[in-house]
Amino acid sequence: MSVLFRLTSNVASLAKSGRIATARQVFDEMPERDTVAWNTMLTSYSRLGLHQEAISMFAHLRFSDAKPDGYSFTAILSTCASLRDVRFGTQVHSLVIRSSYDASLEVNNSLIDMYGKCSDTLSANKVFRDMGNGVRNEVTWCSLLSAYMSSGEFEYGVDVFDEMPKRVVYAWNIMISGHAHCGKVESCVSFFREMLLESECEPDCYTFSSLMNAACGGDSSTLVYGRMVHAVMVKSGWDSAVEAKNSVLSFYAKVGCRDDAMREFESIEVLTQVSWNSIIDACMKTGDTERALEVFKLAPERNIITWTTMIAGYGKNGDGEQALRFFVEMMRSEVYSDHFGYGAVLHACSGLALLGQGRMVHGCLIHRGFQGYAYVRNALVNLYAKCGDINESNRAFGDISSKDLVSWNTMLFAFGVHGLADQALKLYEDMIAPGLKPDNVTFIGLLTTCSHSGLVEEGCKIFKSMVEDYGVALK
Repeated sequence: MSVLFRLTSNVASLAKSGRIATARQVFDEMPERDTVAWNTMLTSYSRLGLHQEAISMFAHLRFSDAKPDGYSFTAILSTCASLRDVRFGTQVHSLVIRSSYDASLEVNNSLIDMYGKCSDTLSANKVFRDMGNGVRNEVTWCSLLSAYMSSGEFEYGVDVFDEMPKRVVYAWNIMISGHAHCGKVESCVSFFREMLLESECEPDCYTFSSLMNAACGGDSSTLVYGRMVHAVMVKSGWDSAVEAKNSVLSFYAKVGCRDDAMREFESIEVLTQVSWNSIIDACMKTGDTERALEVFKLAPERNIITWTTMIAGYGKNGDGEQALRFFVEMMRSEVYSDHFGYGAVLHACSGLALLGQGRMVHGCLIHRGFQGYAYVRNALVNLYAKCGDINESNRAFGDISSKDLVSWNTMLFAFGVHGLADQALKLYEDMIAPGLKPDNVTFIGLLTTCSHSGLVEEGCKIFKSMVEDYGVALK
């Protein structure tokens, strides 16, 4: 066994066991490194969500004696996808072409996945079409399908689904989960029925998990639907599968049925990380923070979702100080936060109007490369507005490249809270100009702003437009 092979295997083993810092030390001390050694470190960083480290490793690889190969490109494209960094992803795509890896099936599939997760469906479709029919596989088709569904472009997604030469179970699950993500319960049921009656595919635990996810809206109708899916799952014999059981547990947790969630939790023979996280979420949803803390302490392992659930739960239950303490403790435990974790702690800072701590978190998330996420950006807009810094709030809003409805509503409320009615009304005009449809939250913000600023006539016009033009009723 060569020294290079032995050291590379040691790096892989250390990284897999979570000792990434030690793995990096062994890597740095290697007398020589080939592409496999570089890829071992690069893929480990990417898999663990250490995105900036992965980007740095890829940059060093490019200028080393070794050169990137297909595995290098798939790893760094996975990082780009996780960061939703389409700009860097496009640069990697150019390097793929210059390095003559644009004919690689795996690299092309990674490119489609990256563009899809960055909501750049045009580029994803171009890569797909340039490949040609002869070199596509099921992963290729499903990657493009997922790109459209995750971006909310359901019509194009259906077109791709209809065009597929073979519809595998995973493709059906993408269609169901895509509609489930948007709460389109009837569409989920329709696709599930079509899958049963018109295809040769049998639903699996992920099918039922997606159907359960569609029921997490929390109103009475989705609660009934969720119980029906649970019954079908039991009848089909999938209720014993851990993934399916966890989806049922998660459903009851999200709709606030703690007793049902606890019953499912206690019936699971082999508890997974998802099981523990879901029961913590159930306790937090019902305001039982003490029970959530007890379960947290009992959990044999704690991943980023465990910590984020605690942080978000404390924040939503009005205990922002405890949320901040958990965030600090998480960092000390060397658990690296993701964009949901940063968003959760930013919301906790907002609730307490802690500008200093909020700026500290802002600096951390920039260092970790999470500033591009809309969820994080929206939380920053909200943070600075509630802490009294409307200029910084507006700057954070301007930095959002792809603004969603939450982005616009958050900034609109920010202007309203600060008594800047003219800016709020101008923002509303900018919002609807490209065709974005406002919702009841938008109009609550606008009408409240007009009321506080004494703009009675303008408020009446907005109310009339709300009813006649958009058919929105205030809730």
